[in-house]
Amino acid sequence: METATQSATSTSPTVNAFQLVFHIDAFLLALAGVFAVFALPRAVARFSRAAEWRHGHILRAIPLKRQAPKPPMRSVQSPPSGPSAADNLTSDESHTFHSEAHLIRHPAAKEEGWSLPPHVCAWSSRVPTFANILRYRLDVSFSLGQGLVLVIYSAALVYAGFLKSNPFADPLRTGFVAISQIPIVYLLATKNNILGIFLGLGYEKLNYIHRFAGTLLVIASNVHSLGYIYEWTIDLTFSKNIRMPTHIWAFVALVTVDLIYLFSIPFFRRRAYNLFYFSHVVLFILFLPAVHAHVPSVWPYVIAAAGIIGLDYLIRFMKTRVFNARIRPIPDLMLTRIEIPQLNAGWRAGQHVRLRVLSSAMGWIGWAESHPFTIATAAKTPEGMVLLCKKTGRWTSRLYDMATVAGYESDEGAYGRTVQVMIEGPYGGPGHCVFASYSAAIFIVGGSGISFALSAVQDILQRDSEGASRVKIIEVIWSVRDSACLTPLVPQLAALIQQSIYAPLKISVHYTRASDNPPGKDFLPPGLTLTAGRPKIAKVLDAVMSRAVSYGSNVKSSMAITGVVVGVCGPTGLGDDVAQVISQVDARRRWAVGGIEMHEE
Repeated sequence: METATQSATSTSPTVNAFQLVFHIDAFLLALAGVFAVFALPRAVARFSRAAEWRHGHILRAIPLKRQAPKPPMRSVQSPPSGPSAADNLTSDESHTFHSEAHLIRHPAAKEEGWSLPPHVCAWSSRVPTFANILRYRLDVSFSLGQGLVLVIYSAALVYAGFLKSNPFADPLRTGFVAISQIPIVYLLATKNNILGIFLGLGYEKLNYIHRFAGTLLVIASNVHSLGYIYEWTIDLTFSKNIRMPTHIWAFVALVTVDLIYLFSIPFFRRRAYNLFYFSHVVLFILFLPAVHAHVPSVWPYVIAAAGIIGLDYLIRFMKTRVFNARIRPIPDLMLTRIEIPQLNAGWRAGQHVRLRVLSSAMGWIGWAESHPFTIATAAKTPEGMVLLCKKTGRWTSRLYDMATVAGYESDEGAYGRTVQVMIEGPYGGPGHCVFASYSAAIFIVGGSGISFALSAVQDILQRDSEGASRVKIIEVIWSVRDSACLTPLVPQLAALIQQSIYAPLKISVHYTRASDNPPGKDFLPPGLTLTAGRPKIAKVLDAVMSRAVSYGSNVKSSMAITGVVVGVCGPTGLGDDVAQVISQVDARRRWAVGGIEMHEE
């Protein structure tokens, strides 16, 4: 591969390889633009409110103003007579404590002052049958829709590689195909993903395309290289060609991209994440100058990739904050609670940050590691940012141990210590989906996924107190292994229930591990239940849809039904189970409630 001009003539008299791969990239970009156009109405609706421009982009500290909540609504719509639909929300074990007393609201307010968020249905609600087909799971956390995206992407590259060309006889073409995908691979690898911004998706939602595009890049690069090695060997010119500087750099680029692929396999990602991460960073940086030294004429692709990665690191630097944080262990949940009260604004419910703990107690390189954690609080609250870090691996175990061995401090009244942390973000989140714009919200979480539910519920209640929420019913289903997991969060969950003045909140906790001494229910406040066994998600969803249509008082009783949003966060497979339940909902019920949308964190 010497120049783009030579490629046009050596590949085929009628096909210019350089222009062909450029047009393939243009096609892929246009295809992404089509998806962006479909997401545009929801983006316009979301950003039509000025407050949305200030949330979800840059973390910051702001002075908090104490605002008096809007007075309760004038009347409360009574539940239908006879057995309540809410009675079917959980499995009917005799020891389950249940009460609807918290749903009863008192007196009266005027209608002025309510500023409700606009709601635009997702396309999954407009064409539910088609959405159910695309949502069908081919594998754990991998849907048919994702598979179709990869099929279209691979078909475009196969077309570019085989159009009037044989990749095994004409290795130059596959080299251009590989080079044309470099900017795409780099783009999908960035945390501040430009494509994700237009699509309303976090970088983690597009990571499967990054991995697939990287694999195709590796395959094309190796086919290209092996083709030339074969030709040189047949012509007995291998030793001559291998000494050429451009070919030396070609092998540097090839070894670089192959090592990136090797250290990206699941074994290294799970067992040696630091090796995976640092090899990615170093080899990605080395790969670009090697490609340029090999074929200087492809500098536009190299510059594009360098610009993408450079812009990402600049934005990441701008989104990074350093604060002192208080870390405390929560033994019943085997997690570490990280509190940063000074940092209280700039994120949306459901978003996560990347955390570094700047302490030698984290190990030789542990202080440099960055790990993602979902924010467990809403913005603009006195407690600031709170993270719940589950003890699962080496790094989180060191963090938990560091919080535990600090000892008991009488002035703080709890175990823990103060450490310096580096916070980068926020990232991810619900995109253009605004939880407060739906008639009902269900959050189905497992284990440490409660962080997502806590922040989402707190955000809805906060908006409700400001008159900026359409939500009539909030339901939280939390699955844990041991019933003891509930104990440390009872005060916080009870406080959320007490704050649910306008939108009744019910929290159902399910434990799956048998216990010789089942916990008593007397300490549970009304609205909080504890049940043995797995939750009956279909039953809960059915009951919430019924209540969303019938519940509502004064202002909310006259609101249009805007659908049910189902938020999911938890272990692998939970999202698959919820997606299957949603796909089985009767079409008439789905239309009656305004559609069902699912967000998986």
